[in-house]
Order: sequence, then structure tokens, then C-alpha cells
Amino acid sequence: MTYKTVLFVIDANQNENDLTAAADLCAPANAHLSVLLVKLAVPPPLGEYAAMSVAWLDERAEDMQQLDKAVERVRATLKGLGISFDANGIYCETAWADDDVGNRARYADVTLIGASLKTDSPLRARAIDGALFYSARPVLLATNRQSVTLRPKKIVLAWNSTMEAARAAREALEIMESAEEVNVVLVDPSAASTKSGDEPGADVATYLARHGIKVTVDRLASGGRRVDEVLNQHAIDTSADLIVMGAYGHTRLRERIFGGVTKAMIEAPIVPVLMVH
Repeated sequence: MTYKTVLFVIDANQNENDLTAAADLCAPANAHLSVLLVKLAVPPPLGEYAAMSVAWLDERAEDMQQLDKAVERVRATLKGLGISFDANGIYCETAWADDDVGNRARYADVTLIGASLKTDSPLRARAIDGALFYSARPVLLATNRQSVTLRPKKIVLAWNSTMEAARAAREALEIMESAEEVNVVLVDPSAASTKSGDEPGADVATYLARHGIKVTVDRLASGGRRVDEVLNQHAIDTSADLIVMGAYGHTRLRERIFGGVTKAMIEAPIVPVLMVH
């Protein structure tokens, strides 16, 4: 998949460093940067006659004015960076933010979630869910430790033989083709002909190799550690620029209650992560 349109979701109090990083991501790939500034609406007050509260209406009006000003600042910043871009803002109810982001993400190749959005966890969660579940597009999670790129040299592909992992591998095929090295990582794999085959990882490695991808299969023992810890550590050990993985092999509700690899990787990405559902 060649990424020619990148949707960048950011809050109204956007971070200048994140905006510059998004522009730096798009420039080498000659990709269009579509910035979506999101402001979650102030919920209505409770109590008798609360719906008609003048203070509540004034606060919402002020928020919308601040959002308009933030959009203008983004446009002014990007205008001098020499890239193709557009910038728009939406003021939306929290309950519908994932739908709004998902609708916009359908017209992009990938949705970028900047590191600064971690300070706005409700918006970040809604933006990620919207892009993953309502757009049929991947999500790229940036970190504040490492710059994100569409041309990574070293990639870790998390593989567990699920449909989500297969979609992630297919989505990232062109990125992996241009990489210097791809490590297919399996954590505590079991040899079963119905799932991973007699030699876990061999089938996906053969598939990738036919596309000219330089593949190494790493079968790792967890040793009692969580899978996300093993993946992150291996990404560090191999100096990976990107982790590619399928998202939510279990239901979102189960992941949120009991935890899971997707939830852990979303909450604390060590290196940039490309997720596909």
C-alpha cells in the first residue's frame, strides 16, 4: 500500500512538534497531510433547566472560536513547509467522536496519532477506535522517543497467524519491500498444521520473500513476560523503526476488562506502531 494521504488527528491545543513531525513524515513520500483538529464538546450540565444554561452555551461558543483559531494557526504553520495539506476542525460530542474520525479516515491511506495526544486520553481512545473500526484503514501510532517514518529501514512484524495479522502484513507490504530488514516475530509459537504450520513463521516468511522482502523469523519465548513486553524489547534489540501488528484479535470489551496485547501497545508504544484491524 502506497500512502499518499495521511490523516493526522490532533486536539485543538495541538503540539507544534507533532505538527512538524507529521509534515516531516509526508515530505519524503510526497504524501498529502490532512490535519483534523478535534475538540470534544462540553457535556451539558445536570439539574433543572440545565439544558438552557447560558454559561454552558457560552463555553461551547468559546470552544468553537478557539478551534477556529487553532485551525488557522495550523494552516499558517504548514503553509511555509512546502507540502500538500489541508486542515479542518470538528467540534463533536464525545460519544460520536469515533464515528466522526472514522468517516474522515476513510478518505486517507493511514491515520496518524501523534505523541502529544496521550495528554488527551478520551480523544486519543476515540480517534484510535474510530480509525481502526470505522475506516478499514490502518493506524500509525507515533511516540515521543523516536521519529516516525513511512520508509522504515528495520521492521518488526508481530505474527500470530490471525486474520488481523494477515491484514497487517498485506497492508504494510510495500513498506516492507523497501525496508532493509524485516523480523517476523512469534512469541511462544506452537507447531500446529491448522494454525502456524509445522514450522511456525515459515509460511508467512515464504509469502513475504516472494515479494523480495528480506525476512528473518524470530521465535521468542516469553519467559513469563507479557507479549507486548517481548515485542517492544525485541524492537529495541533489533533497532526497529516500526512494529507492524494486527489489532484486537479479541473483542474490545474483553481487551479493556482483562487487558491484551493491543491495549498494552496502544497505551505505551515504545517504537512507532502500525496497527490494522
